Amino acid sequence: MAPDSHRTTAILALNFGEPETPTLEHVLPFLERIFYQNASLEPQETDEARRARSRQLAERRAPGLMEEYKEIGGSPLNSQARAESAALEAELRSRGYDVKVYTAFQYTEPLIAEAVRQARADGVDHLVGLTVYPLCGHSTNVAALNDVATAVEAERASGWEGVTFEGLTGWHRHPSYLEMRADAVRKVVADAGLDLSDPRTRLVFSAHGTPIKYLEAGSGYARYVDEFCRELGALLGLGPDDYALGFQNHTNRRIAWTEPDVEKVIERVDADTVIVDPVSFMHEQSETLAELDHELREEAEARGLAFHRVPIPHADPRYPKVLADLMEPFLTGAASQGGGDAAPGNPAGLRFGACRCRPVSGTYCLNSVTREEAAPRPAGLAAVSG
Repeated sequence: MAPDSHRTTAILALNFGEPETPTLEHVLPFLERIFYQNASLEPQETDEARRARSRQLAERRAPGLMEEYKEIGGSPLNSQARAESAALEAELRSRGYDVKVYTAFQYTEPLIAEAVRQARADGVDHLVGLTVYPLCGHSTNVAALNDVATAVEAERASGWEGVTFEGLTGWHRHPSYLEMRADAVRKVVADAGLDLSDPRTRLVFSAHGTPIKYLEAGSGYARYVDEFCRELGALLGLGPDDYALGFQNHTNRRIAWTEPDVEKVIERVDADTVIVDPVSFMHEQSETLAELDHELREEAEARGLAFHRVPIPHADPRYPKVLADLMEPFLTGAASQGGGDAAPGNPAGLRFGACRCRPVSGTYCLNSVTREEAAPRPAGLAAVSG
């Protein structure tokens, strides 16, 4: 299916964002935005109370986070995200699509509303929100697309007529993405001269945690993490008992989070060597460079464990092709029709369904159809159920 030549389409590549300068001026508003976005986790009767609590939490967390940023030399997340957007735009143009890709961040500048305003100024009339979070979560994929929708409505109210908006949430089932992540693990194993079949070597997947309240409200994040780890493990020749999964939880509030904490996994693991893969992350950031490379490494080595960490494959040349595969059906209209077998406009043979985590018209994902329908499995996964 050919793209509509009468539409001017832009893609919003939606990322978390992190302060590039470890100063209070940049870190405090970043944290305030995060805590305010998640204010529903605590009972607050008024918006004023929610903002005051967000400020309190931000002031408490800021000094420690600033030290983490200084320790790692500043966060590279934003620069990596900009490079990904440029690579995606180049890949789509090489496929014949005249489309612009904007980088937008949930919690640092340029914020999502700024990017939407720029798209309007550039004459765009069809926006596609690409959440650069493979595993769909409430405060990432869903919240980012909600922010785009709010910004689009604000612009419509002031005269942006005829604009349409679609969005993509979960996409971890893309076969080339699975292979890309498996290859990143394989490289660490080979470079270190290790063997994943050795019972004294343990692969530990580390996923960003989420509050249990979000799971109880319907988020499928924990299921998606489990599925992805199971399939990634299978590609590496491992069964579900041959690896461990832990969560990087940020318990700033007194609420329940996903279990087990990755620190607990490291405390209990029966091995001589651990290989830690930050399976839910698509950028190097404070959670990988500080929490894993420094803090978790120290805990592992204090136990006498040899520690290896799998780098995020954000610069893998396959990555922009994966993102382009995901976006091409939105440019041709195939996404809204479900997609299906590999064909022009849907080269990866992806099948999209209406997102259940964000049940809003125009929001699609690869999770709301069966695993067999969503995407072709990479070789080696035929025996994996789900």
